[in-house]
Amino acid sequence: GLVTVVCPEEALLENAMRLDAIMLRGYSRLENLKDVLDERVTGCCVGPGMCIGASTREIVKRVVSKGETDRNWRKPIVVIDADALTSFADVPDTLFDCVHERTVLTPHEGEFSRLFPDLAKDLRGQQSKIDVTRKAAARCGCLVLLKGVDTVIAAPNGSASVQAASYDRQVPWLATAGAGDVLAGLISGLAAPLVSADVFAMTEAAAWLHVECARAFGPGLIAEDLPEALPGVFRDLGV
Repeated sequence: GLVTVVCPEEALLENAMRLDAIMLRGYSRLENLKDVLDERVTGCCVGPGMCIGASTREIVKRVVSKGETDRNWRKPIVVIDADALTSFADVPDTLFDCVHERTVLTPHEGEFSRLFPDLAKDLRGQQSKIDVTRKAAARCGCLVLLKGVDTVIAAPNGSASVQAASYDRQVPWLATAGAGDVLAGLISGLAAPLVSADVFAMTEAAAWLHVECARAFGPGLIAEDLPEALPGVFRDLGV
């Protein structure tokens, strides 16, 4: 139940003016991240609101590698989205070499094409979105969630799931700026508290809840409305 925004020290005041129930921790240099990401951390969401560039790539590598050398601490779940994906557009193999099985990449089609340009061509060539996402997951060795009306989630072992927002679940108003960032947060928020979380199942649940929150709110939705709708969705589910 503890959520912390980690940001450069010079951004602490700006974040503090907008956040109430969320903790804040700052770092002055990248080397200080090891002090911020201590043994209590069970999940990280990296990318939304970050800049594109080498510093973001270094942050991603440090976050993903956290716990690699500590046998007594399981690897945290790491969801990589937005600028953290685009920062590796020129060096996708660098990202693929550092991720582990508890990592989830959550690209939209534009971000997907930057990381997997050859597979994006297959996608535009009318190949199955499921097959293309499976190939991407096998290549990078972690879960890949390719967003869209027909969101596809694929694992390196070939498992795949489709979360379709169609027919009576159509939510065209979900295509709004920042909605994908909320999905990334939902995945890490659902999976992080569970000691032996099935990351694939939690990713499926997050994608489903994402649509349900949009359906509950209705047209006119902006990204900030999605978390506010979540308690009502849980109540309707009897959770």
